[in-house]
Amino acid sequence: MPNPNRGSCGFQSNEFEQEYDRPSKSQLKREMTALQKLGEELVAEPRDRVKRVPMPEDVRDAILECQQIKDHEGRRRQMQFVGKKMRTLDEDEIAAIQKMLDSWRGLSKADTAAMHALERRREKLLKDDGALTELLAQYPDLDVQHLRTLIRNARKEQAENKPPKAYREIFQILKQLQGESRAAAAEDDADELDDEHED
Repeated sequence: MPNPNRGSCGFQSNEFEQEYDRPSKSQLKREMTALQKLGEELVAEPRDRVKRVPMPEDVRDAILECQQIKDHEGRRRQMQFVGKKMRTLDEDEIAAIQKMLDSWRGLSKADTAAMHALERRREKLLKDDGALTELLAQYPDLDVQHLRTLIRNARKEQAENKPPKAYREIFQILKQLQGESRAAAAEDDADELDDEHED
């Protein structure tokens, strides 16, 4: 028969356990890793963008310095320092940085999509003569003679494997047209708002 008093010493085993209201070690590690990653994303951004991010001067300096270091080991150590600096930020500062990075990503996705659309339009111009008529209908002020010459030259460049000078110039013209139409649309929106306020 087992002894009922065996192992009992008059206190409950959880009496001496400390109450932890702090986050666990693994939770802290996850948070540190996330901040380190955020620092790495900032280091990967262009310098002029980093300068626009709302953050304390010492954190920005650490990031800008890391961007200049080319030596692998030196850069790794500076990256650790950036991570350490990132851990000094409060939640609002971290949220502001994350929001800015997210907005850039959204912007760059839109920019990439717009660029692909322009590339598709250029290909269409080179393959189909009707595409130039469509473009002219959309942009009546277009220098059609110049664009025809560029299209002819671009086709010749491709056929003879020459550097794509005219090909690139067509892209620039399309980009400029798109920019002008966006500016005009923004102006129209502003005029509509003014008209609404006047009513």
